[in-house]
Amino acid sequence: MARSTTTRPSAGTRALVIVESPAKARTIGGYLGDGYVVEASVGHIRDLPQPSELPADMKKGPYGKFAVDVENGFEPYYVVDADKKKKVTELRRALKDVDELILATDEDREGEAIAWHLLEELQPKVPVKRMVFHEITREAIARALESTRDIDESLVDAQETRRILDRLYGYEVSPVLWRKVRQGLSAGRVQSVATRLVVERERERMAFVAADYAGVQGTFAAPGEQQRFLARLASLDGARVATGRDFDDRGRLRETDPARLVALDAAGARDLVAALDGTDVTVARVEEKPYSRKPAAPFTTSTLQQEAGRKLRLSSKQAMRVAQTLYEGGYITYMRTDSTALSDQAVAAARRQAADLYGAESVPDRPRTYASKAKNAQEAHEAIRPAGDSFRTPAQVAGALRGEEFRLYELIWQRTVASQMADARGTTASVRLAANAGDGRRAEFAASGTVITFRGFLAAYEEGRDADRYSEASDGESRLPRLSEGAAVDVEELLTTEHRTSPPSRYTEASLVKALEERGIGRPSTYAATIGTIIDRGYVRHKGTALVPEWLAFAVTRLLEEHFPRLVDYDFTAEMEADLDRVASGEVAGADWLTRFYFGAGGPGGAGAGTGGLPPLPGGAGQGLTGLAEGLKGLADGLGEIDARAVSTIEIGDGVVLRVGRYGPYLQEEDAPTGADGKEVRASVPDDIAPDELTVERARALLADAAKGDTVLGRDPDTGHDVIVKSGRFGPFVAEVLPEGASGKPRRASLFASMSMDTVTLDDALRLLSLPRVVGTDPQTGEEITAQNGRYGPYLRKGSDSRSLENEEQIFTTSLEEALAIYAQPKRGRGRTAAAPLAELGTDPTSGGAITVRSGRYGDYVSDGETNATLRGDDTKESVTFERAVELLAERRAAGPAKKRGAKKTAAKTTTAKTTTAKKTAAKKTAARKTAAKKASSSR
Repeated sequence: MARSTTTRPSAGTRALVIVESPAKARTIGGYLGDGYVVEASVGHIRDLPQPSELPADMKKGPYGKFAVDVENGFEPYYVVDADKKKKVTELRRALKDVDELILATDEDREGEAIAWHLLEELQPKVPVKRMVFHEITREAIARALESTRDIDESLVDAQETRRILDRLYGYEVSPVLWRKVRQGLSAGRVQSVATRLVVERERERMAFVAADYAGVQGTFAAPGEQQRFLARLASLDGARVATGRDFDDRGRLRETDPARLVALDAAGARDLVAALDGTDVTVARVEEKPYSRKPAAPFTTSTLQQEAGRKLRLSSKQAMRVAQTLYEGGYITYMRTDSTALSDQAVAAARRQAADLYGAESVPDRPRTYASKAKNAQEAHEAIRPAGDSFRTPAQVAGALRGEEFRLYELIWQRTVASQMADARGTTASVRLAANAGDGRRAEFAASGTVITFRGFLAAYEEGRDADRYSEASDGESRLPRLSEGAAVDVEELLTTEHRTSPPSRYTEASLVKALEERGIGRPSTYAATIGTIIDRGYVRHKGTALVPEWLAFAVTRLLEEHFPRLVDYDFTAEMEADLDRVASGEVAGADWLTRFYFGAGGPGGAGAGTGGLPPLPGGAGQGLTGLAEGLKGLADGLGEIDARAVSTIEIGDGVVLRVGRYGPYLQEEDAPTGADGKEVRASVPDDIAPDELTVERARALLADAAKGDTVLGRDPDTGHDVIVKSGRFGPFVAEVLPEGASGKPRRASLFASMSMDTVTLDDALRLLSLPRVVGTDPQTGEEITAQNGRYGPYLRKGSDSRSLENEEQIFTTSLEEALAIYAQPKRGRGRTAAAPLAELGTDPTSGGAITVRSGRYGDYVSDGETNATLRGDDTKESVTFERAVELLAERRAAGPAKKRGAKKTAAKTTTAKTTTAKKTAAKKTAARKTAAKKASSSR
């Protein structure tokens, strides 16, 4: 690829620099100064239009179905977005007053494509240069200006291939979902596979059979020692005692030989404790091993999303939004990368900062290097790290960054510095205690503990971990006393412990990102958008941090598994990513790969066409497409025989099925018994019941309630209208029945969690129908305060200010004084009031307010009631002192208030039929790109 050297424009010349975002433009403009005009394209300026938005004369032509001519090299038809027409006009106007154009969009496929589209649309008559950088600092921008290059045609081809692939996939498969499941659904190359992962995990939970088992835990002490330690029963007569890991998901023991594994029940554990009462316990074995632990690699896009989810409770979308802000502000390097490598300057900066802050001994003799473990890793610029050749500490940016931005920067800084620090070292001791029970059995207890003698990187950072379903069986890491083999120990207490095995944990956003990356599915830069899509489409919802599939996702996944199995196959999807990487590297032409994907091995003319099929692609590309011999077009044709009822039916058990209907899921018995009115009995499934919670018993209870029909509780004495209780999609509710022909909507209200359809009374119903209840009027503002029930539970409302109540009964019992006291507390999150402080430290000498230690969404902090200051570095909620809290609050006040960002107004996106002239073949398209690149090169 041709490269060129450039310097600052000579006196009297001006250069137009185009980046993607206004924030980046402001930052870079401040660095470049005179001689440069920096403008933002605000993302892509062109895209494929919806086929319905094509010009009338094109709708019946080769572009009519996809806005892509699949018969002639998959030539796309691009249009300028309606909300970008003004921007393009502004860029053209700015281009008239400069002597040079510098395209400075991101150096990834999307950024390269944006640069190419700008070049195609603006058609500049001045020299063109492509400038790339990985961080927005004065030094990085200066270095980038010294070394520019041509537009990378292969990266553009890869982005265009991906865009067309997604259009073909969505427009061929989605209509099948519309016809067979529900209107408005969508399928996607990555989103459908991500949905399948979540559904498969829920299927595992639905099929899971819990197993109960018991154990024995003892508290022991060495004679004369005050230190106590815990040990659990590990073996009986040489057979290992079963823990949760020893049961499969059907509730059966994996090992059936009783000489090797024994499972205790509660009664057996109690009998053993009784038999061990008064027996001597001695140390059977002591082992000590050196312990060392290496730091985690610097952040990639994927690991940043995972750790931000674990530690900061940020969704993938939120993490990427905050990271984008930090990058554009010049605080971190580019946030879309698969690389764990650091530049030499960054390694030196991290080592220098670690030595300064944690001591020279915390830095190893040689720098650490990391190799990417991501499957199909690509676009490997550099790991995500603090920007600059020397890093700003969190304390140094605390005045400029607040909230999520500060917390995420601190996380990135900690991880980067820790990655170049020494291993944590110590010793791990494991002890076996033996006792001969009164009934002759020999019991052995096990304990282990780790003593860290040198913290190393742990002084700066420790990586979070996902929850372990077997965590109840793990030995705790605790300090053990000095013990020697054969020595006696005192038995303080023996207790039985009862356990039940847990089903596989649901995916969180962090663990789903990890699963996609490990399988090589999608790109880390798109994971946030993928998860957002499957939530927005109604396939998946949040339950806390867990991702729960809706029943709709079961129907869609089943249809795709049965009729498009390769398109939701994990390995096949990963192979497509590998092929797109080959397009990006220039090994394969995108049009050739798309031809195989869409038409199959036989090409547009079919497998038996005169050429005898398509020749193999170079570099091993397309090997995964052998399982798609007929191509996507062949798969999508002739699927009219799909049984829509079958794919939307899920077996619950015992003759009960769930069907995904037009208005939501409902239950039905296979032999469809009728109710009192002679109609089939159907029961809506309340939205708050997760799929794995819908047991046969619960399903039959819902059907039984539905079979009763509307139960009349009585008549409202004030209106004379009947009041009924019935079951609905959102659970059981009460409602008034209006006379025929009456105007207005009938009142209705959901039952409280403490109520049931069988026990609710007319008085209960009338109280519910009277909501919202007026609690009183705020004497200061004159606003009315009401108490009511909502989707997220009971709450108070005053104007637009809502505050949660602890339980539903408080809706009827909260007094005006209690309501005013709740509103007097600081608001935290969605209507929540502040939790009780963790500690009270004293009175702040500046504000006079009481300093408290509190826990918030973004971590622990100190507050005087007016100012909040996040704990930093080695501060913990247990160790922070009054003096340190005063210091943190003083720093926070000195930094001044956080800047408020204005809300962005986004115009509705429409498209117009403005486009470049459609080229007829892929060869012409490539030639046009080469011409543009040569123009940019020759004009230097």
